[in-house]
Amino acid sequence: MTKRILVVALSIVSLLITSCSSDDGPPTSNLTLELIGLEPLTGGASYEAWLVVDGEPVSINKFSSVGTTTVFPVVTTTLESATEFFLSIEAPNDADPKPSKTRILTGTFTGSVAQVVSTTVMADFSSVSGKFVMATPTDNVSDNDEFGIWFEDPSGIQVAPGLDLPPLADGWKYEGWVVLTKNGTSFPVSTGTFSDETTFDDASPYSGNGNAPDYPGEDFINSAPQGLTFPEDGDVRGKMVVISVEPSPDYDQATPFFIKPLTGTAQQNVAPAINTLTANNNVPFGRVVR
Repeated sequence: MTKRILVVALSIVSLLITSCSSDDGPPTSNLTLELIGLEPLTGGASYEAWLVVDGEPVSINKFSSVGTTTVFPVVTTTLESATEFFLSIEAPNDADPKPSKTRILTGTFTGSVAQVVSTTVMADFSSVSGKFVMATPTDNVSDNDEFGIWFEDPSGIQVAPGLDLPPLADGWKYEGWVVLTKNGTSFPVSTGTFSDETTFDDASPYSGNGNAPDYPGEDFINSAPQGLTFPEDGDVRGKMVVISVEPSPDYDQATPFFIKPLTGTAQQNVAPAINTLTANNNVPFGRVVR
């Protein structure tokens, strides 16, 4: 009798263990992201990690905190079948099961490791250069050139583009910025977004009604953003100038994105004096281990 009870008890325990194992789902393994150079996203956006399995993207997880190492459990068969990894930037409250076009890192698995870079999903910024002048061509005032900035080079026989930038992949745009100041407070003010540095940018909200150059730039003479008054607060001299790379769509239009291929400081002399920007190839990179 005792043996029979023991056998029944063991059978029940075995059944419970089997049931619990089934409820736990398929086995998982760790996917480890070792990424350098990422910064927290603003405007409610988030990063989303993806694997490519049989040519199709498979979402792994979204995250906003950016430590140097992040670990996600992934179904083992999915992880073992993956050929690529990529990291996208997704909209606030994103419910779309597909990845956005804005991808910041990608890499192909070789064995258990994928080295991830931004060059194939954004651009290669290793050979960029930039120049600009201070001028206000869109108004009729001849002595206020310190209130405008245009990314052009007037040193040749004909005015030439001041920026030399690579084409961006889908999901990204360039944007010019001047960090104006008032009473000790900094105000990053956009000069406009653009995809092609050899023509106009996408907007000119602060410029006048005169003819603007054929290149990106802005006059700070009208309709100042909150906290500033134009033209008096639009003096570019001594201010930081930035060319950033922005997600498109951009979920934070008030500040530059953290990838800034060109930076510099405006000097004191207005056009035709030329100011030079410094190249900055600090972009995220790292590896993903399965």
